[in-house]
Amino acid sequence: MLYNSVISGSKLCLFAALQYTRGLAMQAIRLSSGYDMPTVGLGTWQAKPEEIETAVGTALDSGYKHIDTAFNYNNEDAIGKSLKKWFENGGKREELFITTKLPHYGNRPADVEKFMKLSLQKLGLDYVDMYLVHMPFAFVKEENADAPVICEDGSYVLDLNTDPVAVWKEMEKQVKSGRARSIGLSNFNEDQILKIINNSEIKPSNLQVELHAYHQQKALCEFCKKHRIAVTAYSPLGSPGAKAHFQAKYNYSTDKFPNLLGHPVVQKIAEAHKKTTAQVLLRHLVQQGIIVIPKSSSPNRIKSNAAIYDFELSNEELKQMDALDRGAAGRIFNFLFFKGVENHPHYPFKSELTQ
Repeated sequence: MLYNSVISGSKLCLFAALQYTRGLAMQAIRLSSGYDMPTVGLGTWQAKPEEIETAVGTALDSGYKHIDTAFNYNNEDAIGKSLKKWFENGGKREELFITTKLPHYGNRPADVEKFMKLSLQKLGLDYVDMYLVHMPFAFVKEENADAPVICEDGSYVLDLNTDPVAVWKEMEKQVKSGRARSIGLSNFNEDQILKIINNSEIKPSNLQVELHAYHQQKALCEFCKKHRIAVTAYSPLGSPGAKAHFQAKYNYSTDKFPNLLGHPVVQKIAEAHKKTTAQVLLRHLVQQGIIVIPKSSSPNRIKSNAAIYDFELSNEELKQMDALDRGAAGRIFNFLFFKGVENHPHYPFKSELTQ
């Protein structure tokens, strides 16, 4: 599966042993698993089922081939209906790259295959292109519902017995069975990733993490480059809608919500290229070899977010964007909205809690 781009590759920070295809359409990264992963995908976190048909349909009609979802997003059924319609209109399965994820309440070896099959059923597919372990930590599952157990005080019941290496062994079986073409991780830290690498037959080929101008994760990206793991940035625009979501769903408030789309440096660069600030934020990441999955339900913004291959940031502009990095202080998604999660032995950001 090959995708191309009109962008010059001369200034791209390429991952070692990852190949980039270029030409007229959408650019992609060759994963260590041997498959091509488009560098722009449609993110669907927070996308309501009633929004999905328009969003996915617009994306596919606009040339997107990469759709990202998760069991936890509760929209796989709606995405499956949109894909079915696209297939009925002549679209081919092999042209698409579909990612989904093992839920945090299914993070135990006995549940991997079950949730893999449930996701395939909802999506109406025989296989997914990427299956990710969504979180390194795990919650106890409600006995008769696909949801975590939550106590009266709002705290989550932690599954303290989960073993990420044992879970990964079951992930490998999903590749061998043909249900997943590639497998990877999400929200794992370096030590956690390395433990999987050192105890695996099939290595992770993708890591999906929060990554944007205020939280650029340079050291983690270098680590992934060394281990031939492609990096996917979720919330590459700073997740403008997350604040209201956290408040409404978890009654959780934080002041860590950057206005990246309105930042003066980003605005100045956008004006110079006659592009939107969203396009500049996405271009900054893609130009470094990072995959982006911006979420939108607006047809105009969905189309605009993919139009980032006809311009290139200069070295000076890249330096200006790099200078916006706030390190750990720029992280939005520390998952503390899951009350009590920091007490899980596999909570990935313990070192940041004391900073």
